[in-house]
Amino acid sequence: MAVSAGREFLAIPGPTNMPDEVLQAMHRPALDIYSKAMVDLSDSLLSDLSRLFATQGKSYIYIANGHGAWEAVISNVLSRGDKVLVLESGRFALGWGNAAQAMGCEVEVLKGDWRRAVRPDEVEERLLRDKDHSIKAILVVQVDTASSAYNDLEAIGRAIKAANHPALFMVDAVASLGCMPFEMDGWGIDVAMSSSQKGLMSPPGLGFVAVGDRARAAHQTAGLRTPYWDWTQRDGPEHYQKYAGTAPVHLLFALRKALDMLFEESLENTFIRHQLLAEAVRRAVAVWSEGQVFSFNIEDPRERADTVTTVRAAEGHDLFALHRYCKDKCGVVLGVGIGELQDRAFRIAHMGHINAPMMLGTLGVIEMALTALDIPHGNGGVAAAIGYLAESVPA
Repeated sequence: MAVSAGREFLAIPGPTNMPDEVLQAMHRPALDIYSKAMVDLSDSLLSDLSRLFATQGKSYIYIANGHGAWEAVISNVLSRGDKVLVLESGRFALGWGNAAQAMGCEVEVLKGDWRRAVRPDEVEERLLRDKDHSIKAILVVQVDTASSAYNDLEAIGRAIKAANHPALFMVDAVASLGCMPFEMDGWGIDVAMSSSQKGLMSPPGLGFVAVGDRARAAHQTAGLRTPYWDWTQRDGPEHYQKYAGTAPVHLLFALRKALDMLFEESLENTFIRHQLLAEAVRRAVAVWSEGQVFSFNIEDPRERADTVTTVRAAEGHDLFALHRYCKDKCGVVLGVGIGELQDRAFRIAHMGHINAPMMLGTLGVIEMALTALDIPHGNGGVAAAIGYLAESVPA
């Protein structure tokens, strides 16, 4: 017996739930890819992506997921043998570093911890020891969706500047763009990338890269450039070159509608919505943790992301049963633990197309599952989330 009906609700960090308006935006014929309407669509999207990244630099759209956007960044600014410093705070900066290594770069990992964010003072100390400036680029994520760590990019940027180091500051904003403040130019970021399927509420399949002046200069001598990813090729005179071929027209329709919805809400209000819902989740998890089974993966509250919360479980508890109950009985799909946290954690996504009824419903299903499965937990997690939102959202 189950109490769910209709489609499942995805409480996973991607692909996230898409608004009906975004789905409907794709339900139309394709454009002539050489038409003025197609050119205008591309120009509007590229301009608005730069607005989202908060940069005066140009942005690019790739028919690719985030892993493709990783390769786009690497290939456009680096050469074989270049050394990159990867700042560990979970799985995904390491994945970007693995891509760089496979493409011929030398990779050094600044060892971190899956339970904390990157320490800017450790970054500064490492860069100060790099007397000959052998490190050409620094790779970091703003939010790691495996650990749910939030990295203070502004502080990391200050650390790089304090070390007076010329390495390119390169950031993965896949799990944060459109959900949390991101100030590319203001924080000294040289190149940033993201993708469509998380905070931007669109189907998987689009990758985005924003490019600052120093990255543009490095591009001129980059030895890993290949035709598909190459910014110079995409800056060519023909519109089709922006996509290295046929444009992904229907994905662009979806993205256009999603960005329109974000800007209609306003980025300021979007960020506040994510802050409120994230804290509501954290209030619930804090109460559940009183049962001595669950705990926050990220120990310092200041380092917890506003887009995803990773919840650790003590040894000996069957998280598969929790996932199965939530999905099969209630139609809610939770994120599984990945990497070092496989079978040891579950993840609650609160990014993109998410509101209070969705989030409180998700928390209610989890609490229902914990009760049904006799998993020890503090009582009243949902009530704590409701109480916090009631206090924070005035009548």
